[in-house]
Amino acid sequence: MRWRGDQKESEATPEGLWLRRREFLALGAAGAGALLLPGRPVAGEPAGAALDVVERTDRAGGEKPSSWDAITTYNNFYELGTDKEDPAAHAGTLRPRPWTVAVEGEVKKPQTLDVDALLRSFPLEQRIYRMRCVEAWSMVIPWVGLPLGALVRRLEPTSRAKYVQFQTLLDPEQLPGQKRRVLDWPYVEGLRMDEATHPLTLLAVGIYGRVLPGQNGAPIRLVVPWKYGFKGAKSIVKIRFQEEQPRNTWNEMAPGEYGFYANVNPAVDHPRWSQARERRIGEFFRRPTLPFNGYADEVAGLYTGMDLRKFY
Repeated sequence: MRWRGDQKESEATPEGLWLRRREFLALGAAGAGALLLPGRPVAGEPAGAALDVVERTDRAGGEKPSSWDAITTYNNFYELGTDKEDPAAHAGTLRPRPWTVAVEGEVKKPQTLDVDALLRSFPLEQRIYRMRCVEAWSMVIPWVGLPLGALVRRLEPTSRAKYVQFQTLLDPEQLPGQKRRVLDWPYVEGLRMDEATHPLTLLAVGIYGRVLPGQNGAPIRLVVPWKYGFKGAKSIVKIRFQEEQPRNTWNEMAPGEYGFYANVNPAVDHPRWSQARERRIGEFFRRPTLPFNGYADEVAGLYTGMDLRKFY
């Protein structure tokens, strides 16, 4: 079920059927379903230009990464469609080059960054992260990118910068899902400054050592592995430093369902389903959800003293 402000409870898909639908789609989308969509690889081998990766780090406890097919054919990117298969089918409309990102707000060095120049100026890392969706499914993804904190330090935020906001491209011709008022476009997300500069936070530009496909948020997107996936703004065109907590799209559209912090917390259920267990894409059985998605030792201290049921 996709949230609509005018939707009646009687129109909602029952939770059990919804979750089973997700299982069937997940098991099939990376296999037989992929054969039905033109222009998509069948063999499952990574495709696209190779990236110059200088360091590779396993941050997923040795878990096997999800397949290229699963990562690139089962996506949440409403700008390219609301079904999981839509982004891969429609990603050809997105033109990831040339691409610039505007930096503005409470920063000493406001500027417009060319993505290719940015990538040449930072060594790229591959990090294998667990990634958890709010809909009770997850993947293990070998992201390639640069630490957001390194870029933030280079830009020199002022003392008034308490938060960072990220904005996705607004262009219905490139992102045809924006022709429908499913969400209030453009998509925006935000982090507290200490979250943005945490060593785990990544600006991703690729997966499996290859350039980021359009359906995964090309050419540059946010990755925060201890938070639910909707925090990962895709196809970013603006980074704004500001003193006040930024608006974020899902929190504004459905504040009772999606909080600003969105930390993975098995003790706080989504109103329509439990978050206590999850299923890796490609597996049938569910497993217990780990607090902070398994990164509690590294990030729990960011939230000391906060009521994580209130600040969900």
